[in-house]
Amino acid sequence: MISAARKPESMSNVEKMPPIVEDLRFHSPEQLAEVRLLLGAGVVGRPDVRRPGFFELDGARSVYYIFRYPAGHKVLLIAAWERDTDPVAELIACNCTAA
Repeated sequence: MISAARKPESMSNVEKMPPIVEDLRFHSPEQLAEVRLLLGAGVVGRPDVRRPGFFELDGARSVYYIFRYPAGHKVLLIAAWERDTDPVAELIACNCTAA
């Protein structure tokens, strides 16, 4: 017979693995490291409303455009641009909707 007062099994501490970042272009090692750091810290980013699974991550000096696979922990780094030197970056980062 199965005991009704069975003790719950203890959960072991399993450390969450950081996401695997795959570079689709030739980004610098510093940019890849920053994306890994942001994702490891739990930054979700701004979702792209037109493309499911695509996000913008705000880094210290750059903005990163990534794709997160729905299943698993793999992320594709698609593009990166610097905020200070790219005049279009401010327009892209703006969450304004067109009338």
